[in-house]
Amino acid sequence: MSDTDSFINEVTEEVRRDRLFLMLKRYGWIGAVVVVLIVGGAAWREYSQAQARSEAQAVGDAMTTALAADDSSTRAEELAAITSDSLGAQAVVDMAEAAALADAGDVAGAATILDGIATTADLPQVYRDIAAFKSVTLQADTLPAEERRLRLDTLAAAGGSLQYLAAEQLALLDIEAGDTDAALARLNEIAASAGVSRDLQERVSQVIVALGGSPEADAQEG
Repeated sequence: MSDTDSFINEVTEEVRRDRLFLMLKRYGWIGAVVVVLIVGGAAWREYSQAQARSEAQAVGDAMTTALAADDSSTRAEELAAITSDSLGAQAVVDMAEAAALADAGDVAGAATILDGIATTADLPQVYRDIAAFKSVTLQADTLPAEERRLRLDTLAAAGGSLQYLAAEQLALLDIEAGDTDAALARLNEIAASAGVSRDLQERVSQVIVALGGSPEADAQEG
């Protein structure tokens, strides 16, 4: 390589270094900002998670204290004072309050709370279903049979989280109406379903026998 080529290469390399230095000087702050954002985001995520854990623990401790009260009215009052930024946690607290109110004899107040949970669109469906189911069963002596049936029909839809429990309640409504055949058909369908818990299967079988049916025979016929 000639001296001229060597000189040109040295100049070219120097120009490249100068350009790189200039770019770093002009745009290097962007990289620094990116690093700050990444580190800051991770720190904020950790802080948020710590805050969520702290709040959940505080709500749990408050619930434990409230539920330890012997008097149901006192339990309801203490539970009513508990608030949470988490919709799910608040729903659990509210359902506990509804249970305390029901124990205290305030069925209407309990149902109002449960119906409020059941109609909160932002809550996961399972919370809404549980609240709706608790509401309708709690008001078994006050709601007209047709209204109970309409509510339970919705909960008994295929794939619902409380499908079989709602179907069991519908069978009891059939019995109340004197429609034994419809009750037996519904109960046998529950008993033959794969996703039914053992406790529910036992209850259903007992009712089938009490109505004069045979769970095994009816299941084979189905």
